[in-house]
Amino acid sequence: MLAANFLNLQADLEMINRSDADWLHLDVMDGVFVPNISFGFPVLKQVASYCKKPLDVHLMIENPDKFIREVSGLGAMMMNVHQEACLHLHRTIQQIKEAGMKAGVTLNPATPVSMLKDIIRDVDMVLLMSVNPGFGGQKFIPHTLEKVRELRNLIEQVGSETLIEVDGGVNLETGKQLREAGADVLVAGSFVFKSAHPEETILQLKNL
Repeated sequence: MLAANFLNLQADLEMINRSDADWLHLDVMDGVFVPNISFGFPVLKQVASYCKKPLDVHLMIENPDKFIREVSGLGAMMMNVHQEACLHLHRTIQQIKEAGMKAGVTLNPATPVSMLKDIIRDVDMVLLMSVNPGFGGQKFIPHTLEKVRELRNLIEQVGSETLIEVDGGVNLETGKQLREAGADVLVAGSFVFKSAHPEETILQLKNL
């Protein structure tokens, strides 16, 4: 939703509701963990009340543990926290699940997949950032493809059903490469909302 038109957010949400999108991905930024500020819970509550798609809430913030109850209160399907922001990641994952949500863990571009070796069985989804978090519209980092393959191997080795999500610079070209590498979920912001026909663009991404 970060790339949506916030002067006419209702229209964009109606488009998402009509579309073939599976989820709505929400990037919450605090200006501390990442160098930008996006939107907070007053906006999220309005979005949650109007959007018919499951919510994938991605907290790019310090101390995300403090907001587990608020995210759960939105009716969110998935709460995504950064490995780099959680001192006690296993406990955070447990608390997210106890709050009735699926638990996602996000890795920044410079964080190796190996950091999740001891936690991968407990995670419902891993989000690999394919740009440096904080701003939309950035160029895809090619090394992400290698990370997707490495993560897929780790998941298969332990027999986990963890999903692989990728966010940043996703379009039809990079999306195809990511799907071939083993990604399950693609997050597309600017590519969708700046498209002349966003619903058609979403369908094309789904058919990769």
